[in-house]
Amino acid sequence: MKILCISALAFSLASAQQQPFPTAGSVERLDPALDQLIAPNTKIEVIASGFTWSEGPVWDRQNNRLLFSDVPENTVYQWNLKDGVSVFLKPSGFTGPSNYSGEPGSNGLTYNNEGRLLFCEHGDRRVSMITKGNSGKITLADKFEGKRFNSPNDLCVHSSGLIFFTDPPYGLPLKEKDPTREIDAFGVYRIALDGSVEMVISDLKRPNGVTLSNDGKILYIAQSYGEEAWIMSYPVDKKGNVGKGTILYDATELTKTDKGLPDGLKTDTKGNIWCTGPGGVLVISSKGKLLGRILTGHRTANCAWGEDGSTLYMTADYYIMRIQTLTKGTGF
Repeated sequence: MKILCISALAFSLASAQQQPFPTAGSVERLDPALDQLIAPNTKIEVIASGFTWSEGPVWDRQNNRLLFSDVPENTVYQWNLKDGVSVFLKPSGFTGPSNYSGEPGSNGLTYNNEGRLLFCEHGDRRVSMITKGNSGKITLADKFEGKRFNSPNDLCVHSSGLIFFTDPPYGLPLKEKDPTREIDAFGVYRIALDGSVEMVISDLKRPNGVTLSNDGKILYIAQSYGEEAWIMSYPVDKKGNVGKGTILYDATELTKTDKGLPDGLKTDTKGNIWCTGPGGVLVISSKGKLLGRILTGHRTANCAWGEDGSTLYMTADYYIMRIQTLTKGTGF
């Protein structure tokens, strides 16, 4: 399928607030149900550009702005319609005295149930939080059974306050072959309310994005692995215990024709899963049916709901994009 190219590529951080925004890509409609989620003729807007690898978006409802990571640049940026893009936090994920790796910064960002910003930090190999009153960061978890994590990648928060996060090798200097690896598995972990850490999934080869269903009863994990490019589904009980997983959607065939692997993902209030992957963003029903794709034309790492919950923001390589939907994201 032909993907439209972005117009007005001379689009800098300084001019990001100017409108109208350039548009890009297209929406691929594979099932009539998608028309109830994205209106016909809806355009994908490019709201900012100039990043090295954008990731981990989250909407800050209190300040009406988008926060997102640029992992190689060790920076979290902020964007709003009035002021465009500016630096929110640097360094964001590595505080050491020297160069560490090609992806040292923060990756996934989210807010906990008390409205505090959480970070998955590649370089410092931890999950952290900005404290109350914005008085610096504290570490929520940096070890499992006395061993350092690989590079915490993405995270989500259960209604109980439990935190789930993934720990692939992408932030390590030599990835899976790095000699500083201390944990053999690329696990999915749960941080309990008392701060204890448990590995709840140990058999995935590259767990990446993680999110919960709209009712909190299913944990979805995107696996970014070539021959096993899966979106996994795991039952979760009220205490946050995770059951046996099944494949919700297999994107392996799509990876043979379009760039990208399953990565960041979110859910909406109707139960659908919006997962970045081959071509852009895959829109998948709760039953595992691919309804369509938002074809961005670029490797797309993650997505997040913003504004009133009906706008989907997407981090697509060196671009930040958005599209208006007819649904609302979980949590809005």
